[in-house]
Amino acid sequence: MEFSAQQIAELLQGTVEGDEHASVHQLAKIEEGQPGALSFLSNPKYENYIYTTQSSICIVDHHFSPQQALPSTLTLIRVENAYSSFAKLLELYAQMMKKPSVIEQPSFVDPTASIGKNCYIGAFTYIGAQVIIGDDCQIYPGAYIGGFSRIGNDTTIFSGVHVYDQTEVGSRCTIHAGTVIGSDGFGFAPDEQGVFAKVPQIGNVVIGDDVEIGANCTIDRATMGSTKIGHGVKIDNLCQIAHNVEIGDHTAIASQAGIAGSAKLGKHIMVGGQTGINGHLTVADHTKIVAQSGIPASVKSADTLMGSPAIPLQDFKRAYIGFRRLPEMIEEVRALRKEINQIKDSKDQA
Repeated sequence: MEFSAQQIAELLQGTVEGDEHASVHQLAKIEEGQPGALSFLSNPKYENYIYTTQSSICIVDHHFSPQQALPSTLTLIRVENAYSSFAKLLELYAQMMKKPSVIEQPSFVDPTASIGKNCYIGAFTYIGAQVIIGDDCQIYPGAYIGGFSRIGNDTTIFSGVHVYDQTEVGSRCTIHAGTVIGSDGFGFAPDEQGVFAKVPQIGNVVIGDDVEIGANCTIDRATMGSTKIGHGVKIDNLCQIAHNVEIGDHTAIASQAGIAGSAKLGKHIMVGGQTGINGHLTVADHTKIVAQSGIPASVKSADTLMGSPAIPLQDFKRAYIGFRRLPEMIEEVRALRKEINQIKDSKDQA
């Protein structure tokens, strides 16, 4: 599909600088622009590319002031925020790329399941008994939706996702390929001989609205009750959320993070990649955790933490300076010890 600069400007409430009839039919990074492409400039580090880009249209901030001549073929669209405006266009593009409303065959939909309006159900999908799927959902080929689960409106579930029985997923969620939701929590109790006996996991997983879960994540069902993912939570690829964990609204968790059972994370928390969070603790709202940190105990007030065990960031930086000087300090101690021994030897000889 083609769009003119004027059409895009009206959509983004921006202004055109150049040819309002310039048209585009694809999106491209500004450094990879080509004729017929739409790009954007937000980060000043990429400004040099706007003077050589071959894109036909570029979205820029209102305050952008070129430091040299722009290509004669380039039309600008000035907006309040170029990054968010481009994100809006990407969202619209994704909506346009949605699959048509159809239930492809072969697939299995239990007769007791309820499928909403305008849904796409891909081939080889399994939808179990009493499942309720809302309107405008996209269930890609090879997905599994276990019995008595509920999926809200306008939610997308990609290929290879396994949603176990009794799971609840909110509206406008996205779950990427390979993710497993509702698998058993890691619950085992050793007997008198030290043999582990499985503790049945009879709870479920409840996911709020506007949640995005990356590829190949696992979110375990609760032992009892629910593992809870709040509204607006964003989870990157390859994350592990254990049984009975609760994650507050609008918390973001980067790749390869692991959260142990019954941990309770507050709202608006940022968790860096490869972070490990111990079980049965709480983390205060607005806490920031730097990548590869370990959280062994509750965080009672908002802070930026780093290290394993994690400590406040400024304390970690000061400690790291000392750590880097450790080899030098060891040599100084050795030299001082040698001098002390020499002094002792000289006194003994006297």
